[in-house]
Amino acid sequence: MRVVFMGTPEFSASILAELASQHDVVAVYTRPDAVRGRGKQLVASPVKAEAERRGIPVRCPRTLRDADEQAALAALEPDVVCVAAYGMLLPAEVLAIPRFGCLNVHASLLPRWRGAAPVERAILAGDEEAGVCIMRMEEGLDTGDYCVCRSIDVADKNAALLTDQLADLGAHALLTALSQLEAGCIRWTAQEEARVTYAHKIEKGELDLFPDDDVWLACAKVRASSDAHPAHAVVADKPVTVLSARPAVADEQSAKLSAGMVPGQVRFAGKRLFIGCTDGAVELLEIKPNGKQAMAAKAFAAGIQGIKDDTKIWEGPRG
Repeated sequence: MRVVFMGTPEFSASILAELASQHDVVAVYTRPDAVRGRGKQLVASPVKAEAERRGIPVRCPRTLRDADEQAALAALEPDVVCVAAYGMLLPAEVLAIPRFGCLNVHASLLPRWRGAAPVERAILAGDEEAGVCIMRMEEGLDTGDYCVCRSIDVADKNAALLTDQLADLGAHALLTALSQLEAGCIRWTAQEEARVTYAHKIEKGELDLFPDDDVWLACAKVRASSDAHPAHAVVADKPVTVLSARPAVADEQSAKLSAGMVPGQVRFAGKRLFIGCTDGAVELLEIKPNGKQAMAAKAFAAGIQGIKDDTKIWEGPRG
């Protein structure tokens, strides 16, 4: 199969690596280099880096609506275009180019969580399962028929771990779909419109923590967070990003140490750091104070005077 691959983040790069091991990837399309981190330097996408390691030609158009770009894609004569978190809509002219169409590796169990942030929305909604579907692309947003699907338990996984596992599932699901497509035995299933939900993008500050959150929501926000959308709070007057947390009732000792806490209260006991929410306490496991490296919560708490006496508070981000 002559394949053109389109994708951008690490999720896509993992899929590209598997795809290129079994098919002839004649070109890779990805988003243009972007400024990342504090260095203010242009950095290639993970997909571009993976393609260059494999010697695959890379194109970074700013739009696929340009006639010259469409002609360049058509000149590659792809049997199929495979897409995974590309970050750009494909116009009808592009969808019509490959003889087997365009396949999208979508990180949800369609029709649930169409859209930009399916992994984060699955965590925030308390879904028990997440998954990937191989979808036949059309002009609508994730509206096409799907063929191969794979599912996985969400449990207490964070977005990074869940995304990694879904990338692995997605790569193998895509290879299965391509084999079926080539053999002419693929079966498509239409999405049930009555079951559609949308995974709207995570808004700035949406995952910030506040004392009026309940324990489940606070922990879900932390698990759904990332560098792009962190879980901010102010603990004992220190702005921090919460990287890992769990309900204080997760074990008997934590439950005893955090008993009686009220919303907004901070407690450091038994070398464990707790914050009070509306229906109990959350144990902070790892945090990153502003301007510092990530650290264990107990190391952060050990340096704050008065925190052992329940005299400190926590609150949402200021300003």
